[in-house]
Amino acid sequence: MRTTSAAVVHDKGGPFRIQEVTVAEPRPNEVRVRLTATGICHTDLLARDGTLPPAAPAVLGHEGSGVVEATGSAVTSVSVGDRVVLAPVSCGECRPCRTGHPMHCAVFLPLNFRGRRADGSTAYHGADGTELNAHFFGQSAFSRHVVTDARSAVVVDDRAPLELLGPLGCGFQTGAGAVLNVLRPEPGSSIAVFGAGAVGLAAIMAARIAGCDRIIAVDLHTHRLRTARELGATHAYDAAGGDEVVRRIVGLTHGGADATVDAVGHPQTVRNAVAALAVGGTAAVLGSGSGPGQEISLGLGQLFGRTVKGVLEGDSVPALLIPRLADFFVNGRFPIDRIVRTYPFEEINKAAEDAAAGRTIKPVLVH
Repeated sequence: MRTTSAAVVHDKGGPFRIQEVTVAEPRPNEVRVRLTATGICHTDLLARDGTLPPAAPAVLGHEGSGVVEATGSAVTSVSVGDRVVLAPVSCGECRPCRTGHPMHCAVFLPLNFRGRRADGSTAYHGADGTELNAHFFGQSAFSRHVVTDARSAVVVDDRAPLELLGPLGCGFQTGAGAVLNVLRPEPGSSIAVFGAGAVGLAAIMAARIAGCDRIIAVDLHTHRLRTARELGATHAYDAAGGDEVVRRIVGLTHGGADATVDAVGHPQTVRNAVAALAVGGTAAVLGSGSGPGQEISLGLGQLFGRTVKGVLEGDSVPALLIPRLADFFVNGRFPIDRIVRTYPFEEINKAAEDAAAGRTIKPVLVH
C-alpha cells in the first residue's frame, strides 16, 4: 500500500480537493508510477461535472507522465526507473486490439470510464478507507502515484522533458493520430481543422509533418487562430462566420478540402467538417465536446463519395505513436511546448478554470 496525495472530486460539479489517499500495490499485470506531471483534458472536466462517468467520489486525470516505481510479477514491458507516458487502457484480447487498433477496443468505455478495474475493484481509497472510483482511462493521474495496467505505460526518450509529455497520452495523440494514422494526407493535399484547442493544434502540427500544402484552422478565439498560424496553419478563419467559413474553405481548395478534422464535437462543427469536404475526402470526428447523446443530421447527398470516420485517441497503438511524437518534439517538428502552460499540482482548480475559459490551451499540473 502506498500513501500519496490526490485531487478528489466529492460532488458533481464540485472542486477538486487534494487529500491523502492510499494506492494498492500493483497486481501481476500492473505497475506503479510516481508522476512528474499530468495534463488536464476537457474530458476530465466533463467527468467532474457529471456529464461523463465515473460518479463521485472519484480521482480523475488521464494524461500522466512519470517514472515507474514498482512492477507486478508478470510485467516485462517496462522496468523500475523507466520514464513513461500513460495511455488509455485496452483489453489486448478483442478483435480491434489484436488487429492493431487498441484505442478502438471493444470494451474501451467500461475499462476507461467505469472507475474500476475490469473485475470491479479499485486500487484507490481515502485515508478513512472509503473506496474511490478511479482507474480513469486506466490511470487516474490527478494523483502523485498511480497504479495502472502495464499496457498503458509507454517508455519515452530520455531527451524529452517528462513535464511536457503527459498530453501525448490523450489530447496530442488524438489530434496527431487522426492525421497520421487515419487520414494519412498526401504531401501537397489540403486539410481543414475545426477547433484549435490542444487536439486541433496537434492535428495541425501533424498535417505540417505530413506535408499538407493548405492547412486551414477554424476557431472562435483569435489567440488560438494566431497560435495555429504559428504552428503550421496556412489559413485561419473565425468560426463565427458559420456557413460562410465552409464556402471560403471550398473556394480556397477549389471544391473542398481533401480531409477535415472535427476537434470540437458539436453537431454543427461535424456538419461543417463534412460540408467542407471534396468528393473523395474524409472527415475525422474526434469526440463529443458536449458529452454523449448528441445527434447529427447530414444531407444524404453529402455522403456520396465522402467518408465520415469517428476516431478514438487517434486510432493509435500508443507504444508506437507516443515515442514517435516525442521524437518529433525533440527534433523541433512537434513543438508542444508552445501550447503547454504548467501549474503546481495544488493549483488544479485554477488550471481547470483557465482551461474552461479558454485562457490556457493545454494546462499541465507539475507534481
